[in-house]
Order: sequence, then C-alpha cells, then structure tokens
Amino acid sequence: MRHTPRFLMTDVDEVKRVVAEHPWATIVSHTAASTVASHYPVLLETPGPDDDPDAIVLVTHVGRPDEVAHELGQHEVLVVFQGPHGYVSPGWYPPEQFVPTWNHVTAHLWGTPEILSDDENFRVLGELVDHFERVMPEPVSLDVDPDTARRIAQGTVGVRIRVTRFDARAKLSQNKAPDVVARIVEELRGDGPYASPALADEMDRVRAERADGLEAQ
Repeated sequence: MRHTPRFLMTDVDEVKRVVAEHPWATIVSHTAASTVASHYPVLLETPGPDDDPDAIVLVTHVGRPDEVAHELGQHEVLVVFQGPHGYVSPGWYPPEQFVPTWNHVTAHLWGTPEILSDDENFRVLGELVDHFERVMPEPVSLDVDPDTARRIAQGTVGVRIRVTRFDARAKLSQNKAPDVVARIVEELRGDGPYASPALADEMDRVRAERADGLEAQ
C-alpha cells in the first residue's frame, strides 16, 4: 500500500479487531508459475497460556487443489483483510476542497503457511462453522454427522499462518478539519447513494481516539 504515515495502523490489537470483524480474506501467493489469489474465511487462533499475546496467528482452509496452486508451505503468502470502505464526495467538503477520496480500513499480513494434519484441519473446520453459526437461532454443527463431515473435509487442506509482519491502514479523513469529518460522518449515516454506517462507525472510532489523546495531553 501507499506509504501514508498519517493513516498507519500499528496497534496489534486494532489489526486483530479488523481480522476478527472481517474474516473473508484474500490469500495471495507469488508462485513459480504465476501470481495466485484465492478467497476464504480466516479466523484468529486463540493463543495458549504460553503463547505471545501480541502474536497474530491465522487459521483457515483451502479447497483442493488450491494448496498446490499456491505452493502452500513453500514460501510466504500475503493475506488481505478489507474492512469498511466507501466513496467520500467533495460535495461534503467546503467549496474550495473539490477532490474526492475513498476512505477505507485495510490490513495486509504476511507469513508462511503451515499445513495442518487431518485432525487439526477438521477441528479448524468445526471452529469455522461454530464461529459463524453462533448467531443463528438454531446453530448447526459438524457434530450433526461427523462421519459425513470428515469425508467432505478430505477435499480441504487446513493451514496455520503465523504472521511475521503486517501493513495496515485506517484512512478515515484524519487530514480533514473536525467540522468536515463531522459532515462526512453525517452523510455516511444518511440515506444517500454513498451511505455507509459501518464506515461512519470507523470514523467515529478514530474521532474518539483523537479526542481522548487531546484530553490526555
């Protein structure tokens, strides 16, 4: 991503939040044959008592033969998480400011995948299902029919990615005056063509952090 220090997201917990709230990720590999991209749900692995609490560890699965296409385990991959994003119209700015932009929350994470055993893969698949089913009125689990679930799981390959570095951005109009930011948030919460309450929430989060920082000075 473009190096924009004003918008850098360096807090590990904030990056984890983006990952946790937006688990549909893009996995990108530069292989011997070409550049390959695939899209899968990704979860944060819960750290154990002896693990580094600041480490970011991802778990997911790919469908066969994506593990071959990506050459998983042979080199580093990039995993991209896209949070809320949207167009910001210059119509929401003062008249002299007429250049539009696109606000976004994005995290790029790198690491070399570790191929999971069949048992670990099945466990991760179960955790993925349970994670997304937990909000359903009647959650469905792989435990409904473990034998069938295990047969289906044979078409997948589980991976763990211990993140070695990340590059994250929260570009949320931090370069604009407070009154302009307030107008943008108001428009994003409205009913116009570019309304985006989720993006407005992210901007309010940054505004609150800035306000807390000023009070602490």
